[in-house]
Amino acid sequence: MARAKDFASLRLYRVPHPSRLCSGGVVRPLAVVSRRGYIPAVPWGLKRFQQSRHLHFVTFSCYRRRPLLDSSGRRELVERALENARRSYRLFVTGYVVMPEHVHLLVSEPERGLLATAIQAMKQSVARRLVPRNSGHFWQPRYYDFNVWSEHKRLEKLNYMHWNPVKRDLVSRPEDWLWSSFRHYATGCEGTVEIESEWTARRRERLGATPRAVIKRK
Repeated sequence: MARAKDFASLRLYRVPHPSRLCSGGVVRPLAVVSRRGYIPAVPWGLKRFQQSRHLHFVTFSCYRRRPLLDSSGRRELVERALENARRSYRLFVTGYVVMPEHVHLLVSEPERGLLATAIQAMKQSVARRLVPRNSGHFWQPRYYDFNVWSEHKRLEKLNYMHWNPVKRDLVSRPEDWLWSSFRHYATGCEGTVEIESEWTARRRERLGATPRAVIKRK
């Protein structure tokens, strides 16, 4: 949630209506952008959700920073692997972006196992599907982990992730990059990965659900 002082220098930034983002429709509502970056447009007046959880800003790259995630299918595979890791290890995903040669995540510590184990499982899941056995590497062996302790840093990392594709000249607007959490924050649209946000908190309150990353069983 943006603080009051963040609204000192706002300009309006048009984003597509949720119906268009999810299933086709017309452009109507406005989200808000400050000179310091995007301020997520979310419902007001809700109970706190998982903001008190210890967050990690995680970055891991393709082998030798090669653009191995250069197709929509490969980026969607990373999204599915992230959602599987979220369910299996019971962690919360606050934001993410899948770039052609690296991935950024803003996630909580898992309720089951270690964060390093969850990241490893996610990377292995993608590599098994994209790299023939014994034919080479897909990911760099390690990942970068930055502890996010404050609300200011949480917004800073979300802004960085969501605007990364624009800064790289991959798209002209952050909502045009389909493989990030931007459109969820802008509209509440549900995607492949469940995002821990106040949109999600509102949906849980309507359903009377408990805010846990519960494994869904068939």
